[in-house]
Amino acid sequence: MSDHSHDHSHPHPHSHQQAEADGIGRRGLLAGAAGAGGLLLLAAAPGRAAAAPARLADSATVATAGAAALTGASRASAITQGTTLVHADMHNHTVMSDGDGDPNLAFASMRSAGLDVAALTDHATLFSISGLSKSEWDRTGTLANAADDPGNYTAIRGFEWSHPLLGHVNVWGTAGFTDLGGSSNMGGLYNWIVNNGGVASFNHPGREIARFGNFSYTAAARDAMVSLEMFNRGDDYLFDGWSDGRTSALNACLNAGWRTGLSGVSDEHGTNWGFPEGKGRMGLWVTQNTRAGVFEAMRARRFFATRVSGLRLDATATTPSGVVARMGGALPLSRGDVRFAVDLNRGPEWDGKPLRIQVLRPGSTAPTVPLVVDTVANTVATFTLPLDVAAGNWVVLRISDPTQANPSPGPNAHPCNDFGVAYSSPWWLQP
Repeated sequence: MSDHSHDHSHPHPHSHQQAEADGIGRRGLLAGAAGAGGLLLLAAAPGRAAAAPARLADSATVATAGAAALTGASRASAITQGTTLVHADMHNHTVMSDGDGDPNLAFASMRSAGLDVAALTDHATLFSISGLSKSEWDRTGTLANAADDPGNYTAIRGFEWSHPLLGHVNVWGTAGFTDLGGSSNMGGLYNWIVNNGGVASFNHPGREIARFGNFSYTAAARDAMVSLEMFNRGDDYLFDGWSDGRTSALNACLNAGWRTGLSGVSDEHGTNWGFPEGKGRMGLWVTQNTRAGVFEAMRARRFFATRVSGLRLDATATTPSGVVARMGGALPLSRGDVRFAVDLNRGPEWDGKPLRIQVLRPGSTAPTVPLVVDTVANTVATFTLPLDVAAGNWVVLRISDPTQANPSPGPNAHPCNDFGVAYSSPWWLQP
């Protein structure tokens, strides 16, 4: 493909000048202590290959109705058709649990920040720490309904089930909510989510010591557990807890049998909903920007995690027989060469920016990385990799910035000890 014109970005004035207030009290008790790991130098990765980039045509940024255009990529994929990219933040808090902000302001703040999809997910009660009441749950629904603008901006009500040892789970799309009084363990929570038609996420995996019963698998809940947070606030959770002797949460979750997509969230507890750069967010590929469209994309795992605003990531995998599966989908394959195409764009600010695509495969304690592809932003990269279900049934693509270190590194000399920019949702091999 030849060079074409690119986006013309427009700066967005920051309408919330107050700095994020972290606060203490309920939030501090809920969050617990965060471990800190040292930095490791990026080592040479095995199987490094150069991508064959193709320069893209990229039109002007599409913004939400009523919001100024933000710097970033256009919303149309360069490799697939039929869906549009929307930018989402599905994990946010207010004074209705352990946050500092007025819930009346949250949805408007996120829309003015350029997000297309946003959720409020205040904590359900955690023992003696007061969380959502019935009236506050109803209030969240009223605020979401008032902010919801089908086709332009999707506002969603959710809640965060919170256990001090097992972990926290966000739940969306249910008429009611549950807490430890009604769902005291993972099995009880899974039953509640399934029976109430919800979709849910494993939050900041690895932060709480029991880690969802070490991701013990419940087949009946597989379809409802749609997400694993890889970016939360400013943290990459690939190796969180590694310095304390725990395995990679990504490995533990996917190896256990869960089929989660990978997401990013800001987990905002202050008053700056939607604005801080460098915090997690999610890109969803939707057929329509409505609640039904968002939940359909979530159930299809048609989304990616990032901590960069305005990023577009789409990826396909093609089997030797010609079956094309998008990230989040199944590959009818037991063994063979699979051709990947990766559309990675963030508009003209990132023209020529060096990036890496790391292919993650199952390992016993951390992902193995059979291939690292050097590429640059605003291109379509293609590469071929032999896959064998005997080595594990999932594949994830991690996008990284090789010029920066991962503040939470894993095994010495692991290729993913550089700075994570994005994660695709997995593909699953299904012979």
